[in-house]
Amino acid sequence: MTTQQPPQLSKQIKKRKRGIGFTVTVCALSAVCAFGGTCAANLLTGNKSNVSSNASQYKINQTTGSYSGSIHDVSDIAAKCGPSVVEIRTESVSSGNSIFGNYVQQGAGSGVIWSEDGYIITNNHVIQGASSITVSTTDGQFYDAQLIGTDPQTDLAVIKIEASGLTAASIGDSDSLEVGDPAIAIGNPLGELGGTVTTGIISALDREITVNNETMTLLQTDAAINPGNSGGGLFDGSGNLIGIVNAKTSSSGIEGLGFAIPISGALDTIDQLMNNGKVTNRPALNLSLYDHTQSYNYMMGQSEYPSGVYIVQIVNNGAADRAGLQKMDRILTFDGTEIESSAQVKAILRKHKIGDQVEMKVDRDGEEIQVTITLQEQTAQ
Repeated sequence: MTTQQPPQLSKQIKKRKRGIGFTVTVCALSAVCAFGGTCAANLLTGNKSNVSSNASQYKINQTTGSYSGSIHDVSDIAAKCGPSVVEIRTESVSSGNSIFGNYVQQGAGSGVIWSEDGYIITNNHVIQGASSITVSTTDGQFYDAQLIGTDPQTDLAVIKIEASGLTAASIGDSDSLEVGDPAIAIGNPLGELGGTVTTGIISALDREITVNNETMTLLQTDAAINPGNSGGGLFDGSGNLIGIVNAKTSSSGIEGLGFAIPISGALDTIDQLMNNGKVTNRPALNLSLYDHTQSYNYMMGQSEYPSGVYIVQIVNNGAADRAGLQKMDRILTFDGTEIESSAQVKAILRKHKIGDQVEMKVDRDGEEIQVTITLQEQTAQ
């Protein structure tokens, strides 16, 4: 299921209620370069091993492996986890509309070593569209990386470098976390400060946050998160990986609101990406959706259309097609829930499995129609 460009709307319909929320931004860093890659802006440089503290700090008990709040540093955790976090740099070539022709866009992010033979976990948005991916490890080695698999819905990706004897992260249990537990973020903020360590706590569990039109259930932390931290690790007080950092708030003046993908819920996706290059067991409607708001009508000089979620493309012989859905149907309810955004549809879909039957009610030319959809695998368009 994808989001399409605005359809040509021409009919008059009623307004929908608008919710109150806040905006988050993904935490990769990019810079546009032209004339063969000369960078248009210089990034900050600094010490490769920066430790910043904004909360109570912890130290690992070397005998039990547990943490204690009685020692005021995180040096042991940083030493244990630091080598498992890498810096990622990307390049992508785009023609765009530049008068200079093709240009190179450079990006930066972070990644977490998953296995000693070179599998690395990062965010989809860090490597999306990249023509080349370079990884640097804490020992100063640089490697060309190969893309193994990516999943935009969970914002996860797996890349691979040809190396051995790497320090893989110790995997923790994000399901057992409690609010107030320590959280240590390690990443590459600003694209030039690899190995930066920031500390805080788990501020909230199971936050439903929409990132790039995908609704995700994320961990919230007050550990400092900045552009370039995307794909880096969020660790617990024992130095175990509990999350993959992917977003922070973008509201002006608001800090201390960072988010990470819980590792326990990501294990199946990571396994499928490593083995199949994609997620193969996720149910699909096999259609494309568009979120329409009445403001678009005003800008385009068209008559008012009801705000809502419209079906703008249907895959032949897919689940939606077999259920009798049509282009320009406006979704009213899905699985008993009133729908105001395509992100809601995707979030509900993730709770089901292939073969489930789900009810959907749509508005078609002023008539309400209810259909039963049998969910199936994603079908190529």
